Amino acid sequence: MKFLLSAITLCYCLIVTAQRPCDFSANVTDSLGSYKSTKEYMVFEKNFAGKSTYVFNSFVVTDGMPLLNVQFLEKSDGFIKARCLDKNSKLYIQLNNGKIVTLLHIDKSDCGNLIRDDKGMNNRILSGYFMFRKEDFQELKKSPVSFIRVKFGAETEDFIYRKAIKSEMNGELYEPETYFINYFHCLEDKN
Repeated sequence: MKFLLSAITLCYCLIVTAQRPCDFSANVTDSLGSYKSTKEYMVFEKNFAGKSTYVFNSFVVTDGMPLLNVQFLEKSDGFIKARCLDKNSKLYIQLNNGKIVTLLHIDKSDCGNLIRDDKGMNNRILSGYFMFRKEDFQELKKSPVSFIRVKFGAETEDFIYRKAIKSEMNGELYEPETYFINYFHCLEDKN
C-alpha cells in the first residue's frame, strides 16, 4: 500500500512540475495579424575576465507561426566583436537522448547593436528568430537539452546548458536543461 501511495505521489509531482505557467510579455491581435511572446528566460551565463555573456530564449507565435527568439547579450569594458545572423544561420540543439534538433534562422540579416551604458561598459545585443520543424516538437517536449551550437554568419559557438543557474546578474534561479520541456506548451496555448 505504501508503495502504491508513493508511486501515485511521484506521478502527481512529475505532472505538476513538468510544465510551468506561460508568462507572456506581449499578446496582441489587430488588423495586421497576431503576435504573442513569452518573457525572456536565461539559458546561459558566463562571467570571466571582465566579460559577461548571456543567452535568453523566448517563444514567439506570429500569425500562427511558432518561433524561438534567441537573444545574445555580451558585456565588456573592451571592444566586442560583431557577430551576425543571416539566412544561412542555424541553431543546433543537442538533446540528452542523443538526438539533434536543427532550427533555421528566418531570412533576415542582423548584426545586433553596440550600446555603451552609463558605467562605460560596452553591451552588444543580437536577437535572432529561429523556425521549428513540426517533426521536432515531440523531441523537444520530452528530452532535456545538453548544449546548443549556433552557426553565425562566419563562425559557430557552443553554449553548454546546465541543469540550473543561479544568475549573478539578477540572483534568480533558472533551469536551462528543461526549458523546452517546461515551456514548449506556451507555443500551443490558445489563450
